[in-house]
Amino acid sequence: MRVTRMVWYAGTLLTALVMLAASVTAAAQQQARMLHARTGAPADSSRVERQKAANLKSFRGIAAQLNTTPEALNNVFENARAGNPKLSRGNFIAANVLADNLSARHPNITTPAILSGLQSGKSLGQTLQSLGLSASEAKQARRTADRQAKDADKRVKDADKRAKAEDDKDKDAKHKSKSVASGKKPDNR
Repeated sequence: MRVTRMVWYAGTLLTALVMLAASVTAAAQQQARMLHARTGAPADSSRVERQKAANLKSFRGIAAQLNTTPEALNNVFENARAGNPKLSRGNFIAANVLADNLSARHPNITTPAILSGLQSGKSLGQTLQSLGLSASEAKQARRTADRQAKDADKRVKDADKRAKAEDDKDKDAKHKSKSVASGKKPDNR
């Protein structure tokens, strides 16, 4: 009887230890999942960082035209987007360019006024008309703003291409000079 009791206690103790280990493991896994979900996966954070860099890069051309920095323009965009989640980057840029172009002749046309009209559900044309432009003036202003935004982006892209070509030319020149200095034949690329 004594041996039976000892086996029963040992079995009970072993079962309790296995259950305790399983619950501790499950709790640790759950805590790790929750921590991972709160902090975000490393791939998600790098994706977010790449997206932020792309947003800043995309504001370079228009920021130069508006005499501001891409960082400042991006911050204003993020703040405006917090108030209006449906605000697109294109409408934000158009609002800024339109306000820059039209505010001298129409002082009531400002970026906040245009963004407010967009937030209320109006289109850019409807917003401009409610601020005092005719339908044809609003259409022409929008076309001009779109053209200016495209031209600004094109200037930045062209400048980037020229800079990359210069860098490539410099790298090739350094590579050839190293090859000549070491006595090797330069690669014909």
